[in-house]
Amino acid sequence: MKAGLEVHQQLATGKLFCDCPSDLTEVTQGTFVRYLRPASGENRAVDAAASFQASRGLRYRYEISPSSCLVEMDEEPPHPLNATALDVALTLALLLDARPVDEIVVMRKIVVDGSNTAGFQRTALIATDGHLELGGKRYSILSICLEEDAARKVGESDGEVGYRLDRLGIPLVEIATGPDIASGPEARAVAEEIGALVRATRRARRGIGTVREDLNVSTEGGRRIEIKGVQELRRIPDYVDREVDRQTVLLAARETLRSRTAPSPELDFVDVTSTLAHIPKGPLAPSARTGGPILALRLRGFGGQLKSPPKSDERLGRELADQARAVGVQGLLHSDELPAYGLEAADVEKLRSELRLGPDDAFVLVTDPDRKRAESALHRVAVRAEDALEGIPAETRDPLPDGRSRYSRPLPGRERMYPETDIAPIPVRADHLARLRAHLPERPAELRERLARETGVPAEIVVQLVAGGFVEEFEQLFARGHAAPLVARLLIQDLPAVPHPEGTPPVDFALATLDEVLRGAETGAFAKEGIPNVLTELANGAPTVTSAAARAGLSGFSSDELNAIVDRIVSANEALVQERGEAAFQPLMGDVMREVRGRRDGQEVAASLRKAIARRRTDAIS
Repeated sequence: MKAGLEVHQQLATGKLFCDCPSDLTEVTQGTFVRYLRPASGENRAVDAAASFQASRGLRYRYEISPSSCLVEMDEEPPHPLNATALDVALTLALLLDARPVDEIVVMRKIVVDGSNTAGFQRTALIATDGHLELGGKRYSILSICLEEDAARKVGESDGEVGYRLDRLGIPLVEIATGPDIASGPEARAVAEEIGALVRATRRARRGIGTVREDLNVSTEGGRRIEIKGVQELRRIPDYVDREVDRQTVLLAARETLRSRTAPSPELDFVDVTSTLAHIPKGPLAPSARTGGPILALRLRGFGGQLKSPPKSDERLGRELADQARAVGVQGLLHSDELPAYGLEAADVEKLRSELRLGPDDAFVLVTDPDRKRAESALHRVAVRAEDALEGIPAETRDPLPDGRSRYSRPLPGRERMYPETDIAPIPVRADHLARLRAHLPERPAELRERLARETGVPAEIVVQLVAGGFVEEFEQLFARGHAAPLVARLLIQDLPAVPHPEGTPPVDFALATLDEVLRGAETGAFAKEGIPNVLTELANGAPTVTSAAARAGLSGFSSDELNAIVDRIVSANEALVQERGEAAFQPLMGDVMREVRGRRDGQEVAASLRKAIARRRTDAIS
């Protein structure tokens, strides 16, 4: 197995080709509709992925947001490329020992899935031929690019897809490795290190959706597969391992098909609606009642190869079903999973007889109210089945929550590129690179070592601070005299836990506010366990830290009130205290903390509880 990564990280520099802020919002100011079609690239050929997307005939509705302008609407030419974003990309090139190009030429990358109003994404090659050192191994960096992010998908209905323009145009730096990765955990480690390198520039945006990884995976005898848009680093090993399993299963099926000399699928679809008119239930029943159509495709030599082999959940049948879904058909049934879904064994035998199938043959059933769509689905299924005779087709796949992936579109190629005519080439001068080289940020390894040494924070916590991009806030709050462990907990645990509406970035608290929150916990205004509640109330509109603590019920809670709660809980659990003695502390501590969490420090609560248990045992003895 070989794998490579493309890490895409949003930059906090404003948008790439206009002066709009890079803010996501739920506010909209109107909509407009577009239809997109593919154009030929620089070599006059049309990209296969673009042709596939256009063949779906979708309509795209765009929501205008306060952080978008006529550039995002494709009603105004792009402005000059954002100079700060370019400096970040060049800085990363220097950190990765890559060779910057002599002249930056912005290109148009044809994309007609609706995510760009113009039908293309602007991208620019910044540097090539770099490397990353990690764990004693060198990983090649093939390219570093700077491009604009796509619009944000907000909905989909029959024939129409909705996008919001707030994300369109946010700068993305794209760092692509070579196929040097040999396992899922290794892929995650490389992605984390590249992410930490980008965040070292102090210009990376934070939050869900601000960083995405594309995984390129291939096995011996297979083809390169791109799993596009993985957002959770922890899931990278799952996607890699499941893709290896998928390719292994498909290659084994290929060998069986070759041993049977299975022919290319026949494109003469058979209408079997009348044969299955009596089906009482299952996905075919509605079509059986209304007269169809239910269409069948013969797959000679494919018998037994469409289902999952032992110890695997991957199967060729799912690959065929994905092709049917790609044109709008909800799915298909294949003979390896029958009898089931309302079809009895006699129905299956009748179908096999009507289709004139042998013992090694299989068939596929598809139904849809639109006969042309059903035929289109079976045509795609036949093409995919023919690809199975060769092995694994190169394609782009979407990640699914369970670690699997699903067919999205053909793998794009060079046919989709041509130069952007509205932006002049940008020369990369030696003096410019010299100025950037003189102020390079610390590399992640150096930064982690220094923070652990200077602050005393454990190495594993420092790794989380660097990986999360919290170093700048950590250093500033630590310099203001706050305890390093408390600051680290605030940044890597408490802040990410603050609720915020789905699809929006986390709340961005001012440094002065975080300073005041920490000071409140350190001076006893509320316990450190109450920090999450205070942050939540601030996010909900509390004007000050003091009022937030009051709203959360954390202020005005005395030691006497704490002792009274502890005595009440200990008294109510008299039998437990007498039976278990000091061992009763652990379960009773949980009961007490549920009532007082955040209002008094955990150590003070523990001390009060231990004293109350000791008193209760002494009173019982006397």
